[in-house]
Amino acid sequence: MIRVILPYHLRTLAGVGREVELQIDGPATQRALLDALEARYPMLRGTIRDHVTLQRRGFIRFFAVGRDLSHEPPDAPLPDEVATGAAPFMVVGAIAGG
Repeated sequence: MIRVILPYHLRTLAGVGREVELQIDGPATQRALLDALEARYPMLRGTIRDHVTLQRRGFIRFFAVGRDLSHEPPDAPLPDEVATGAAPFMVVGAIAGG
């Protein structure tokens, strides 16, 4: 199982707690994880990735094991700690200010 931590606004939209667990068949990649997340919680479609391009939304970031994974290729393998469930994959709403 892969553990995913969602920001408050997406938790509220999906009606879930802080962390969800997902089963992924095949290689554990960002694309596979986000596909599984959107399949299980269809109300999240379009909130994390664009509906058409499936590109990460600008104000959403991905973190795991102390690394920013936001600009990793979608089909790159997730860190082993995430793939095994030892560490969570975090979806974070970026904050802009000025």
